[in-house]
Amino acid sequence: MSDRAAPADAHVSGPLAGMVTAALRRAIRSQTGAAQGYVRKLRSTHPDESPAQLRKRLDSRFLAMVTASGVAVGASSAVPGVGTVVAFGAIGAESLVFLEAAAFYTLAVAEVHGVDVRHGEHEELLVMTIMLGASGTAILSNAISASGTSGSGSLAGNALRLPGLKAINRRMVSRFARKFAVKRATLALGKLAPAGIGAAVGGWGNRRLGRTVVDTADATFGAPPEHWPAA
Repeated sequence: MSDRAAPADAHVSGPLAGMVTAALRRAIRSQTGAAQGYVRKLRSTHPDESPAQLRKRLDSRFLAMVTASGVAVGASSAVPGVGTVVAFGAIGAESLVFLEAAAFYTLAVAEVHGVDVRHGEHEELLVMTIMLGASGTAILSNAISASGTSGSGSLAGNALRLPGLKAINRRMVSRFARKFAVKRATLALGKLAPAGIGAAVGGWGNRRLGRTVVDTADATFGAPPEHWPAA
């Protein structure tokens, strides 16, 4: 079903979709202050680095973290004595880790780019846009064009001026829950493979999903500013 065919106020249905949505919203609420503080710490530790250089640090650390998480779960599922139910439990926990890492990364990138995310609805919109990939940026771009708030800045910057965020977020949440659940379920089956195959699939799959997050952040936030704003 295309985005155009789905109603703008479609609600998420099913227990799995509801769990994914609740987990995402918890991740966003818990990571906002931490992400901003982390960027401030990086700036203090590397005072000579530009926003672009700091953004590269965020990209590489996010990819390394989600890759290592995928490898660890894929390897643990092949350990003798670890049953399928336990292995699926580990994979489910790791999926929540991926959600939190992606939310943290998105909000940290917003801080580097000077996008002032003051409200929960703005945070949710940006995180879901990044998690959805190309379909997320398409939904956001269409909403901005339809609202007449399109400006010369990035998608992320223009998104802060969007009216009716609740309706847009509902559409994003519905699409995100379905897409994320399908992707993670497919990847979970690969992680349950025997021996080192599960670890390889877990690491490769998580890195691929992570790369999509990073590439979508590029499209949504644009190029980092050349300089930090004056204190």
